[in-house]
Amino acid sequence: MSETRTGAQIMCEALIREGVEVMFGYPGGAIMPFYHALPEYPELHHVLVRHEQAAGHAAEGYARASGQVGVCVATSGPGATNLVTALADAMMDSVPIVAITGQVAAQFIGKDAFQETDVTGITQPITKHNYLVTDIEDLPYVFKEAFHIARTGRPGPVLIDVAKNAQQARTTPKWPEKINLPGYRPNYEGNRRQIREALKLINGAQKPLILA
Repeated sequence: MSETRTGAQIMCEALIREGVEVMFGYPGGAIMPFYHALPEYPELHHVLVRHEQAAGHAAEGYARASGQVGVCVATSGPGATNLVTALADAMMDSVPIVAITGQVAAQFIGKDAFQETDVTGITQPITKHNYLVTDIEDLPYVFKEAFHIARTGRPGPVLIDVAKNAQQARTTPKWPEKINLPGYRPNYEGNRRQIREALKLINGAQKPLILA
């Protein structure tokens, strides 16, 4: 399809392309364009929580139970910072979730705007990767990369912070077919020394118990 979409519509379509069916969130001003677009996409079931922290932990639980990437949504400022505990927990427990947060419009970033918070800076140590999207053209590949990073290698949380202007702008999306991340090469081979040590301990145990 060649017609233009808003950034918010592109975000919804990107989620559908990644197989997302359920998300957990709480709306607010900076993410409102996304919420306005949601009713156009009945494939996406949104669960309204009472607090953003609940959205983050619900996304974790959904990922653990389903084996799919969990998705949570919050607005800027306090909405985004309320996700921190869930993101840290997902990072420590290797749970694949993608957190989508709204951000003030690009022209107001760094100017102490209402509910502006440097959420990418805050979450850098507790996510596998995070993004600040200020240009609508970046949305298709950012969402594809985010889900790829969240679910591959050692799974974990990825955050996408989307400026309000990027959600409201219009463009014809260019959907990437492949991902090119030269700096991201997950290692799928285990540590041979650690594997040998684990086998030795298991073989020597009378009643081995494995938590995996």
